[in-house]
Amino acid sequence: MTKQLLAAALCIFSISGIQAQTVLSGLTGVRDTSYSNHSAYKKVVKRYPDIKLVAEAASPVVGEQRNIPYCTIGNRTLYLDAFYPQRKTKQRYPGILIIHGGGWRSGNRSQHIPLAQHLAKQGFACYTVEYRLSTEALYPAAIYDLKAALRWIKAHASQFHTDTSKLVALGFSAGGELAAFVGVTNNNPDFEQKDCNKEYSSQVQAIVDIDGTLSFVHPESGEGNDSKSISAATYWFGYPKKDNPELWEQASPLTYADKNTPPVLFLNSSVERMHAGRDDFRAILNKNGIYSEVHTFPNSPHDFCLFEPWFTPTVGYITAFLKKVFSNSH
Repeated sequence: MTKQLLAAALCIFSISGIQAQTVLSGLTGVRDTSYSNHSAYKKVVKRYPDIKLVAEAASPVVGEQRNIPYCTIGNRTLYLDAFYPQRKTKQRYPGILIIHGGGWRSGNRSQHIPLAQHLAKQGFACYTVEYRLSTEALYPAAIYDLKAALRWIKAHASQFHTDTSKLVALGFSAGGELAAFVGVTNNNPDFEQKDCNKEYSSQVQAIVDIDGTLSFVHPESGEGNDSKSISAATYWFGYPKKDNPELWEQASPLTYADKNTPPVLFLNSSVERMHAGRDDFRAILNKNGIYSEVHTFPNSPHDFCLFEPWFTPTVGYITAFLKKVFSNSH
């Protein structure tokens, strides 16, 4: 970014009567490829030398279709991939939207293709999804995109044998936060931008949050520390936490947890700050009689779900939770 563009990006605006400094220098328009399964492996293997990165593995019982356009916004087309049980039956399967992590800035939907393939073997129609990251669009663009993907799934349910009454938002890290946010804002028009398939609902019936924060403003949260460098969340919101705390609270799933929140599975590493607000979130669920589970992997890295020995039990916990939840839904 040139000095002139950077100076223009770091403008001062009056927000709700306060002076707030925007941080738009992250809108580079250039894909950030710094976070990937390979980069995560190189970092994590130093501490956990016995881990194994889970690779893609095609199966004769799993159908696959990749690079499917699900919505075009302006001149930007967004894509997803579908992985579904390939069986000669009229049965429909619960659908899972799988949202990658990477600090709302990096990462790629292909990172969770192994997870989608394994869950499809267990009887789920899975969709790994692309969404606009903070290099090209600020919050809440990612929310709009994910809800558009859910509407697309409903519009094409018969093609991929998906039961639209049993949809799941599942995500890891930043994707976990997004999955939780999508679920707690069911039927909230403030977070719908119906560019595509507007006649369908984006409602989900379950949430799987894999090490994603539940609140950006909770005392347990590690997001928003810009003392050494601009944080991932600051880039995503376009404002430091201290300058626009209302926005950071608005974007927190915990803000919306209530009697209408669907059942939630929390899968967590041993890195406590990665599930900030979880216990307060669960307290609200318990108060309203909403089912939830927590499974924490001791002595595990944040990226645990990408590697063995944690990948297989992760698939097991997800499968058991969803089969329990959906077996009680009718």
